[in-house]
Amino acid sequence: MRRVNHVVHGGPEVLFVENAPVPEPGPGQLLVACEAIGVTLPTVRRVREGPEPAPLAGEIAGTVHALGPGVRGFRLGQRVTGLCFEHAYAELALLAEPLASPIPDHADATTAIALVRSGLIARQACATGMLGHGETVLITAAAGAVGTMAVQIARGCGARVVAAVSNAADKRAHLTNLGAERVVDYADHDWGDPVEVVLDAVGGDLLSRTVRALGPGGRLVTFAGQPGPISSRELVLRGASATGFRMGAPPKPSLHAYWRDELWDQHRQGRLRTRVHDQIPLTEAARAHETLESGTNLGKVVLTVD
Repeated sequence: MRRVNHVVHGGPEVLFVENAPVPEPGPGQLLVACEAIGVTLPTVRRVREGPEPAPLAGEIAGTVHALGPGVRGFRLGQRVTGLCFEHAYAELALLAEPLASPIPDHADATTAIALVRSGLIARQACATGMLGHGETVLITAAAGAVGTMAVQIARGCGARVVAAVSNAADKRAHLTNLGAERVVDYADHDWGDPVEVVLDAVGGDLLSRTVRALGPGGRLVTFAGQPGPISSRELVLRGASATGFRMGAPPKPSLHAYWRDELWDQHRQGRLRTRVHDQIPLTEAARAHETLESGTNLGKVVLTVD
């Protein structure tokens, strides 16, 4: 089977296509024949900056090809999606059962990639920030895969959304169409009035500025971004709080299952739209990494498998 790998850390140029043996599913694993693979920024960063080569992780969607010992919740031929921490950039990939979920009959693999994982992160970010009706939320990386979901979910909570992005002029129409009330550029000197909640997926030097965007009693939720400084003095002055989380194995499987069903219901009703920036063949994975590194994507970047 074909698989994308890398031998040294660096940019997209270190990715290459290889022939690899079909993996054997172990206990609690599904072997999935991939139709679509979601490219994630943490994987792109790991290729660029990681201390040593590692399997290219990512979201996968496709059909169950084989079952490992002990798998009870899925069957051969069933369509599934989930986050693969092993070699995801492949025609056949292993998926742990706790991270797998079924794809409804009405949806295709690309929609599943754009909706489920990004939607779950956005949904958990809103819940962690205790986002309430009538509050104002600042969302960074708002035009990306998670940001696209977060803008819509926040609007569904009755919140007013300020979307923060790079190159705001290129992304304003996309974000206002999703429900953002204002779109600001990272380079703007003034982001407007203080907000009750910040959902930050960028981190780095921007993190300290998001704290200063909070009003009294504000809540910062930081996730998936680069490490950055948070001033305890700024939090104390505002009576604000900062919380971080990461999405690995679901800590509350029943809650995540409820949220997944909620996401699919809202999508079926037209209340939650997916946005796929580009569908790129698996063999051109380097181009997908270049797109994410450029920060120009509107929504999800997806690899496709013939």
